[in-house]
Amino acid sequence: MTTEAIAGAAAEHAPTASEYIVHHLGHLSTKHQDKIIDFSILNMDTIFWSVFAGVVGCLVMYMAARKATSGVPGRFQAAVEMVYEMVDNQAKSIVHGDRSFIAPLALTIFVWVALMNSLDFLPVDMFSGLFSYFGIEHIFPHHRVVPTADLNGTMGIALGVFALMIYYNLKIKGVGGFIHELFAAPFGIWLAPFNLLLNVIEFAAKTVSLAMRLFGNMFAGELLFLLIALLGSTATVFGFAGHVLAGTIWAIFHILIVFLQAFIFMMLTLVYIGQAHEGH
Repeated sequence: MTTEAIAGAAAEHAPTASEYIVHHLGHLSTKHQDKIIDFSILNMDTIFWSVFAGVVGCLVMYMAARKATSGVPGRFQAAVEMVYEMVDNQAKSIVHGDRSFIAPLALTIFVWVALMNSLDFLPVDMFSGLFSYFGIEHIFPHHRVVPTADLNGTMGIALGVFALMIYYNLKIKGVGGFIHELFAAPFGIWLAPFNLLLNVIEFAAKTVSLAMRLFGNMFAGELLFLLIALLGSTATVFGFAGHVLAGTIWAIFHILIVFLQAFIFMMLTLVYIGQAHEGH
């Protein structure tokens, strides 16, 4: 077979732009999802990379704590101390109460979400190329690296924050005080059904918006990286130049998004838990 024939056959089997994007947005799941909501399905890639980022975050903080000195800090210790002081100052200004657990929680959330978001800097075709090279693409037909670009991942974290909101409401106000606030705030006990409905909607809106905000920003960033990669696939000088230029600009701008979204998620967590320390 001639070189031209081989090139023509490869071009025929090459995916279209839409097929390329759909393939890269697929998850390594336990089974195909046929319904909008199916709790029996597990996205294994989201679970793996979430745990991976969590383990790396714990190791980084452990190394920082173990190597900390009282003298002039090195660059690594100084960077960790800056992050810690930033989070601790925010916790002090928002949460008026015992912060012995809340401040470390906020630091954990910031580091964990920032690391998960940072996985978006890996090349979009990195793992598909590796799987093809080792001949295991049939085992991993789909693989998405960024857990926060999966609504299941961000909703899982948001549900954890929701559980903490309920816990601190019960801890600070007591069971009776929390139930009374649900029925009496903000318009008085005479409008108890309306107050309960309003408070339930408020808790639900906090949880859903917390998950959707992070997911929406990271999903949009991932989709733009895919579109930029497609721009580089065009066999033209303009396409290649646009790919390099647009890819560089977006990668630099995405650094801000990655850490800004982690900061916003951490701040909203502090705000929601701080509200549990205060009554209406």
